[in-house]
Amino acid sequence: MTKQTHTNAGLMARRHAIIARGIGNAHPVFAAKASNSEIWDVEGKRYIDFCAGIAVVNTGHCHPKVVEAIAAQVPQFTHTCFQVVAYESYVELAERICKLAPGSHAKKAFFMSTGAEAIENAIKLARAFTGRSAIIAFNGAFHGRTMYSLALTGKVDPYKTGFGPFPGEIYHAAYPSAVHGVSVDDAIASIEKLFKNDVEPARVAAIFVEPVQGEGGYIPAPPEFLQRLRALCDKYGMLLVADEIQTGVARTGKLFAVEHAGIVPDLMTMAKGLGGGMPISAVVGRADIMDHSNPGGFGSTYAGNPLACAAALAVLDVVEQEQLCLRSQKIGERLRSFFGDLAKKNACIGDVRGLGAMTAVEFFHDGDSTRPAPEIANALKAEALKRGLLLLTCGNNGNVLRVMTPLTIPFDVLDEGLGIIAAIIDELAAQGQA
Repeated sequence: MTKQTHTNAGLMARRHAIIARGIGNAHPVFAAKASNSEIWDVEGKRYIDFCAGIAVVNTGHCHPKVVEAIAAQVPQFTHTCFQVVAYESYVELAERICKLAPGSHAKKAFFMSTGAEAIENAIKLARAFTGRSAIIAFNGAFHGRTMYSLALTGKVDPYKTGFGPFPGEIYHAAYPSAVHGVSVDDAIASIEKLFKNDVEPARVAAIFVEPVQGEGGYIPAPPEFLQRLRALCDKYGMLLVADEIQTGVARTGKLFAVEHAGIVPDLMTMAKGLGGGMPISAVVGRADIMDHSNPGGFGSTYAGNPLACAAALAVLDVVEQEQLCLRSQKIGERLRSFFGDLAKKNACIGDVRGLGAMTAVEFFHDGDSTRPAPEIANALKAEALKRGLLLLTCGNNGNVLRVMTPLTIPFDVLDEGLGIIAAIIDELAAQGQA
């Protein structure tokens, strides 16, 4: 390979020539190394990471304890397939997760490799246990890219375009969002409307909900909404499934986001932050539901890989020892205070919201919530990259900046990144673009 092919541009040319077009890239950058909240590309440029691999490295890139745990496991064995030859780390991780998950009832767990797999298996569990077929999810939801998880996803472009038809018996209700004029009453009424117009409650197996919508715009569910969903499920014999794939493992200031509402879901799905960068997901829930399938009903060749289990156990140690739930709260307070002050002098910032270190800034033209401004969010993201800051956008209109730093980010690095954002927004405003 020539030296030129090891530049970002050279590698991107190779990437476009050989990688399927459906795999996107948020930034035209190739990583060479990473540490905590910083990434260096193949050309040696440093970037402050406000993405955390989409809320995956909550414990930071290459946390020493996570790296040590993986390195200790490698010479022992890297794979047996748990269903063929079991290993203790899988059992220990299940024990810890069941102990940490909300609720005092008996729980069980199993592991998969991806969040989408966890969702697929939660659907199987809900249908098997209830003997019902229908599932309710929400507008703006994101649950994955496999066919059933995609059917639950409440956003068409780019996720669903061209991939239908999707599995049947999936229904979508409104998700509450004050800034978009959808109240808790509106959202609950939309479910009741489904019961009148589309599917009777006795045929609904479960309601799947993100306690904070991820791709939908980092919109926290009001505690009242989650509490009313719990009551609705209890009333009609439906299961409540909490998708904690992006919100779990201290991201929102508690180990699980549903704890903010004080509710106990029947099933919970986890992934992302659990593995500290290793691919692992989990389904945890009521033991009677989890045991409803016969042996062989669940499983996957790579699921609960020993390296990933070792990493996940280390992640849980770090979360506890470094008090990352508390640190998540402090990061969130710092972020929302900063963006709140920025909003006072920039009308384009129409809403600042979040839970813990899961923070969103939504851009509108002149603060008008009926006029989303994705071009401002995209201009901010593009210019930030040039200045060494990695950002991501989200929301149904693409006009939301989502900030999901590693929970271990030093405050001076956090402030450095925020300073870049402030400078760019000031410049966009001066140019009449914000």
